[in-house]
Amino acid sequence: MGTSTYLKEKNESIQIVGVQPRDDSRIPGIRKWPKEYLPKIFDPSKVDRLIEVSDVEAKEMTQRLAKDEGIFAGMSSGGAAIAAVRLCEELDQGVVVSIVCDRGDRYLSSDLFI
Repeated sequence: MGTSTYLKEKNESIQIVGVQPRDDSRIPGIRKWPKEYLPKIFDPSKVDRLIEVSDVEAKEMTQRLAKDEGIFAGMSSGGAAIAAVRLCEELDQGVVVSIVCDRGDRYLSSDLFI
C-alpha cells in the first residue's frame, strides 16, 4: 500500500496490478484473502487490477527464470512474472516492473526445481 501511494503521488498514470492464485491453485507466498481476513492496511482503491495465475503457470515460470535467466526465486516470483508477461502482451508501449519477492533456496527440498 505504501509503494502504491508513493508511486501514484509521483505519477498518477502508474497502474498497480496485484497477483492472486486462481481458486483451484495454491502458490506459496501469494494468497487470495477473503474479505474478512484482509489486513487493515489494505486499501482496494490503491490496486488498479488483479491478475489470477495458476500454480502450474507459476511453477513453470519459476523454473524458466532459474534455467533461462539465472534468477533463483520461488513460486510467488514466478507468479508475478507470469502476470508481468501477460501485461506486456497487452501493451503497445510502457514499462512493466515485476518484483522478485522470494528466493529459490527455500524450495530446494520441494519438487519445484525437479
